[in-house]
Amino acid sequence: MVIGIDLVSLANSAKKAGYQVYAVDYFGDLDLQSACIGFESIIKQKLAKSCSHLESNFKPEAFLKLAESLLQENKIDEILLSSGLDDWYDVLCQLSDSVPILGNSPETIRSVREKPRFFEELERLGIRHPETAMASEVSEAEKIAAEIGYPVVMKPSRGFGGVGIRIAGNPGELNHEFEKVPMFDDSILIQKHVAGTHCSISFIASHSDTKILTINEQLVGQPDTFQSEPFAYCGNIVPLHSANLVSEECEHLVRKIASHFGLVGSNGIDLVVSKENKPCVIEVNPRFQGTLECVERVLGINLVNAHINACVQGFLPMVQKKDYPFSTRLILYTPCPVTIPDLTVFEEVRDIPFPETVTEKEAPLCSIVTEGVSRDDSLQKAKKLAEAIYGMLSPVSSF
Repeated sequence: MVIGIDLVSLANSAKKAGYQVYAVDYFGDLDLQSACIGFESIIKQKLAKSCSHLESNFKPEAFLKLAESLLQENKIDEILLSSGLDDWYDVLCQLSDSVPILGNSPETIRSVREKPRFFEELERLGIRHPETAMASEVSEAEKIAAEIGYPVVMKPSRGFGGVGIRIAGNPGELNHEFEKVPMFDDSILIQKHVAGTHCSISFIASHSDTKILTINEQLVGQPDTFQSEPFAYCGNIVPLHSANLVSEECEHLVRKIASHFGLVGSNGIDLVVSKENKPCVIEVNPRFQGTLECVERVLGINLVNAHINACVQGFLPMVQKKDYPFSTRLILYTPCPVTIPDLTVFEEVRDIPFPETVTEKEAPLCSIVTEGVSRDDSLQKAKKLAEAIYGMLSPVSSF
């Protein structure tokens, strides 16, 4: 069973590896259903009906109920996690009680997702990270920001995809932006802003060893995809074109983090790389990442097979050191309420909504996955296809 909010590439990888795949998903996209034997989703896409915003309907407990529904009628051996549930320890524990999670346990996931405790551990390991503290009200946030220095970013204590993050360069901006950050557990994170290139590391770990698969460029807050959130995840380019400049230091920090926290299987680390090529760890994603299909294309491996081999047998995949081609994933969002056209006509499109459904402004539309001989070649192919898709959209006049 694959479970989360970004499942198409994970389900396809599992199917190609020879497994019977069941899915518990949020969006219920067309191409995900075609990859699965059994399927449940929170959103039930219907003709001329709105799919609504992710933030308004996302309830982690709902994934449990849908999983239980599939388990009543099907024999499922293991769970593979995608994004969405990292910060919901109780939900992960209940899932694990029903079917084992293949990979990191709920306790391990919690150890890398609870901040600022996670950053305290990084401090002990000598790994660069942004100074971070928790605040429950504006006055407390102002005091913290004065101590660590502006600019600061304000983040939800739980979340995914970079949604709800705000930046403040002075006390006035902090006061204005503080209320816009979703608050869980009566607090938010106040963190020193780190300037640089947003990157990630995709790696595989066994109980005794680790291997970096790729170092990737992240695409965040891309206005040409109609994403207004400044730090929202809009895709990635695999690999980072200057990965060789940071590969040695990334190797050291991956080994330290994986060993210290006991990470196994497929994992990701989000970084900001400074202009001096110094990586600064932002967070760990202790499950399959949004880079999955791009990594598979670039390396010619099956990531689900690699994950299972690492977790069960302790084997890490062979990765040849060569000049890899580039692969881009570009996530598109809607510029206004629109009726969805038939996107199955494009071979490069993923996360495909049902035709004639309605998607609200700035809601996820689809993903595009392309390849190229260079970074720019791969990215421009994705952007050219994005222009064609946007040209096909039909605005909904009254909504």
